[in-house]
Amino acid sequence: MSLTLSLTIISSTLILLLLFHPRHKILTRAASGNWHLLQPNIGIVAMHMQLLHTDRVIIYDRTDYGYSNISLPAGKCRHDPNEKYVPTDCTAHSVEYNVAANSIRPLMVLTDVWCSSGAVMPNGTLVQAGGFNDGDHVVRLFKPCRINNCDWKEIKDGLFRRRWYSTSQILPDGRQIIVGGRKQFNYEFYPKTTSYDEIYNLPFLVKTNNHKIENNLYPFVLLNIDGNLFIFANNRAILFDYTNDKVIRTYPEIPGGDPRNYPSTGSAVLLPLKENVGAEVLICGGAPKGAYNKAYNKKHYVGALDTCGRIGINDLNPKWVMETMPMGRVMGDMLLLPNGNVLIINGAGMGTAGFHLAHNPVLAPVVYKPDSLVGSRFEVQNPSSRPRMYHSSTILLRDGRVLVGGSNPYANYRFTRVLFPTDLTLESFSPSYLDPTFSDIRPRIVSPISQSKIGYGQQVPIRFTIPSRGLDKGSVMVTMVAPSFTTHSFAMNQRLLVLTRLGLKAVGNSTYQIRVVIPCSVNLAPSGYYLLFVVHRNIPSEGIWVKIQ
Repeated sequence: MSLTLSLTIISSTLILLLLFHPRHKILTRAASGNWHLLQPNIGIVAMHMQLLHTDRVIIYDRTDYGYSNISLPAGKCRHDPNEKYVPTDCTAHSVEYNVAANSIRPLMVLTDVWCSSGAVMPNGTLVQAGGFNDGDHVVRLFKPCRINNCDWKEIKDGLFRRRWYSTSQILPDGRQIIVGGRKQFNYEFYPKTTSYDEIYNLPFLVKTNNHKIENNLYPFVLLNIDGNLFIFANNRAILFDYTNDKVIRTYPEIPGGDPRNYPSTGSAVLLPLKENVGAEVLICGGAPKGAYNKAYNKKHYVGALDTCGRIGINDLNPKWVMETMPMGRVMGDMLLLPNGNVLIINGAGMGTAGFHLAHNPVLAPVVYKPDSLVGSRFEVQNPSSRPRMYHSSTILLRDGRVLVGGSNPYANYRFTRVLFPTDLTLESFSPSYLDPTFSDIRPRIVSPISQSKIGYGQQVPIRFTIPSRGLDKGSVMVTMVAPSFTTHSFAMNQRLLVLTRLGLKAVGNSTYQIRVVIPCSVNLAPSGYYLLFVVHRNIPSEGIWVKIQ
């Protein structure tokens, strides 16, 4: 037998073994997606981010690192005798990013916002809850404006309990619930209905507490379509009726039993929702059991989890379906894109969350396509050149880009002589749908205008244009996205609604009108501001702001 023939047989055998190996990952490697540096230095680490309906992004870090790299306006300083590093600080630890102008404006926070949570109220005000040290009981309000004179307003005792690493979720009645936090196995509401509003114990958080290292911080809290809350902590989940303080369903443990919450830090998302269709949750990545202790005590960084669990939370017999990502990822962010796909971005391939506890940055994002066949849902994107490790975050912008910032894997600001320096840059990732080659099929919304108000159950005609005459009527859909408050790999409050279609017709040269129905239920779509997109052949338009009320 010739050497060439022998090598051919060996190669064929290896290919067959790979194809039929149970751990084989079927994925599409696409050289798609582009990165752009927006700001070389915004002055702070983008640890927390929220897009507001003014197309301004509120970003903040923490106040106890020392001086930041951006000054407050002249005459403004923060005085705190309890501050560890600088009792008098005239630098900013929060900024407002103007997307259209690509500019930064310093904001003033008086108390420490480190590892806090947030949610946007129906009127568009960002409500931020808790933090560290003198900020752990504080509620902060940011009411957006367009004339650059708005700033944080602080309510000193807005919370009954210390909230550090807690989660905020907007509720159908417009309030927000704040769940958990370090050494807090309970929840409370904001705003308070009365001065006697209560703290409610949540034994589930006690059961999921490891004691040696809490793997139930920043619990994944998602609003189900029935108005109850899906709460995942450590490796388990419940469906919780917060109005009656009652667990109404306990879900099976995620297969493998590995923790997925901080500091193991996977990510979770509620997959796109449709009227009269069930809800599914996707949880991806994280760090295996014991990863934190190995990294902290032994400087041994174990490989991150490469699995995702998907579950229909309203099924009669809900079960996790496991899938395998192209690579392991801890501290990865999951964002809903306007076309219904999920972007998995940032993070590391080894270690866990926490200062200097992760190695091997994962530079390439991955797109997950929920409607594709199992085994072909993941598509690897073009990589960034910047590690986004601990304390990085990301959000969706109205034009379909993804804003990415942060990374501070070491205590304090350390820019040199460390493996992964503190990163104060801000960049954007443009998914493949923004590629100019799709310009001839990209929709543009003509009406309604941005900032329109719409009602529950209302039929809304949406007029849009497509440059070419190649309209594929069957591929047109309208989506609404609730922008997220993102920190520590969890995009709180994000949800994507696929609106019911009633009809589509041509109304002019390359101009069309689609009629859709706004959801009837506040459980499905809580009141407030959403980004509305027309999607054609998987290519979304630029979004417009709408307010459901």
